[in-house]
Amino acid sequence: MRRRDLLAGLGSAGVIAGGGAIAAFGVPSPGTVTEQEDDGGDSSGIVGKQHDPYEIETVDAPGSEAGTVRVPTPDRPTFIDFFATWCSPCIKQMDALATAHERVSDEVVFLSVTTESISDAELRDWWAKHDGNWTIGLDPTAELTSRYWGTPYPSAVSIDATGTVRWSETGIKTADELVAGIERALEASESASEAE
Repeated sequence: MRRRDLLAGLGSAGVIAGGGAIAAFGVPSPGTVTEQEDDGGDSSGIVGKQHDPYEIETVDAPGSEAGTVRVPTPDRPTFIDFFATWCSPCIKQMDALATAHERVSDEVVFLSVTTESISDAELRDWWAKHDGNWTIGLDPTAELTSRYWGTPYPSAVSIDATGTVRWSETGIKTADELVAGIERALEASESASEAE
C-alpha cells in the first residue's frame, strides 16, 4: 500500500470517528465551561472545569423518584455514573456502585445516568434486576454526558460543592476507587467552606 493511500485512509477514519462523536453527543455548548485549578492525574481533560447547572429527568425506580435533578447540585458534592443497559461492564460495575453508595450516600448526590431511549418501565426493570437503589436519570439528548464526556461506559465523575470537577475515570472501578474519587470532591468542598 502506498503511503499516500494509508494517510488518506487514516484521515478518513479520524473524520468518521469525530463525526460519530458529534452525532452521539452533539457539539458541546460554548461558554458553559470555566477553568479551575486542575487536580492532576486526569486523562479526560475535564478535572478542574466547571459547567453551568443542567437539569435532567429522573425515573421512578428502586431508590429513585420521578422528577428532576440539577447537575451539579448547588452547594453539595455530586457523583455521576454514566452507563448503558446494554453495556456488560456497566452491569459488572453495579455491585461496586452499590457499595460506594452505602458508604457515601449521606454526603453526596449519588446519580447514575443513561442516554438511552428506552421506556421508563424497561429502565425500571433493568435497575431492579441489577439491584440499583439510588437516583437514576435520563439524558436523551446527551447534553449532560457531553459536558462530562461520560464515555466509554462505564464512566464516572465527582463534582465538588462549587461545581468543579475533581475526579473523572472510565472503566470498571472497585468500590474503594469510586469512594476515593468521591472523597476528592468532598475534601475540596470542605476546603472551600473553611475558606469562607
